[in-house]
Amino acid sequence: MTTRTDAGSVQNPTAAANRHRPGAARHIVDVVATAGLGGFFFDDQAAVKAGARRDGYSYTGTPLTPGYAAIREPAEAASVMVILDDGYVAVGDCASVQYSGVGGREPRINAAQLATTIESVLAPRLRGLDVSAFRSACTQTEDVIADIPGLGRAAAYGLSQALLDAAAHTAGHHIMGRVIMDEWNLPGALAPVPLYGQTGEDRRVGVDKMVLKHVPVLPHGLINTPALVGAQGQALVDYIAFIRERIARLSQRSDYLPVLHLDVYGQVGVVAEGSIARTADILTRLEDAAGPHALRIEHPLDAGSRDAQIEALGALRTELAARGSQVAIIADEWANTVDDITAFVSAQAVDMIQIKTPDLGSLHHIVDAIGVCKAGGVGPFIGGSCTETDRSAHATTHIGIATGVTQMLAKPGMGIDEGLTIVVNEMHRAVRLDQRYLLMRSPA
Repeated sequence: MTTRTDAGSVQNPTAAANRHRPGAARHIVDVVATAGLGGFFFDDQAAVKAGARRDGYSYTGTPLTPGYAAIREPAEAASVMVILDDGYVAVGDCASVQYSGVGGREPRINAAQLATTIESVLAPRLRGLDVSAFRSACTQTEDVIADIPGLGRAAAYGLSQALLDAAAHTAGHHIMGRVIMDEWNLPGALAPVPLYGQTGEDRRVGVDKMVLKHVPVLPHGLINTPALVGAQGQALVDYIAFIRERIARLSQRSDYLPVLHLDVYGQVGVVAEGSIARTADILTRLEDAAGPHALRIEHPLDAGSRDAQIEALGALRTELAARGSQVAIIADEWANTVDDITAFVSAQAVDMIQIKTPDLGSLHHIVDAIGVCKAGGVGPFIGGSCTETDRSAHATTHIGIATGVTQMLAKPGMGIDEGLTIVVNEMHRAVRLDQRYLLMRSPA
């Protein structure tokens, strides 16, 4: 029988014997949390779209979205540390996205308040929880989180990262991706997937960095104003011509043919004044400019709600197909939960879906969403946000290489080098360790 002490620790007669045995059940002794930084800034998208003026790296004006004290604020994160009964500390980071509070998303987090609530209210309810089975632990903690005011998907996101870490520790191999493969019965070994880099506002130097490092999918571009699209898409046509020229000039590999992926934040639809046909006109111009490079356009228009977005993107995809276009349409806004993603997939409205990881909350929902996409013939793209942390990037990297997603975002931050380093290195470490683990596990 398990009993809890006044200090909140778990005591069990067999605990000493099992303390360091891989595969033995592990339990939570305590949960502590602290406020920290995210990789970029929180931006009030509504205020930016309404014409907020830039002041150096900041914006002037009054914020419009609830939860913002300024239009641009430093991104916050709350680190969750789950202490197990053998002394191991599993870690995850609670984070929210750059444009929190819009497009059906939760408000931006307040890291100090979140850390306080986790320690004072959530922790007592998690002491004694068995963490050896990842999915089970996630569903149990998610139920607890749902009962606590002030917690939400950001808390579930961070805590589930720690639970995945804990399950990998309990299994004895310390490979988070292997936990995913084993619990979801996925065959094979962990394998690298194509990475997608994002330039931020340094759109030209960022392209050079990615070409020099042979990033498979680029450049994002942060196309967040109509001026960056231009009349009939001319500014984007010119930008694509620049990208092609830099690839030709800088690449040292003759076989380097990256996919061009532009996130246009609905601005093509704005330039097209909401017309599906005129939006398609612009996209086919961009496709012609891309030449031999496959072209992916993320969030080409914003219809204002999930159902309207599905209808509009489906109509655009049909129009492009009728023209013989191969432009891939990617959903972003309004695809925030497994139910949302299922609706987009069921309607066959898009070619790919960005699974914006903090928006889904607990990591097991991300795995399920990827499964929904694959079953429906839609490419799953593990995204997230520049406002995340190294820790959340590590955890979601393991999900990507366990499930074989179409592409995966290099994150956090907007500097390119940092996000690439974090995700590339974690991906290759995990793949190599999994190869060794499977070799050791196989019969002689």
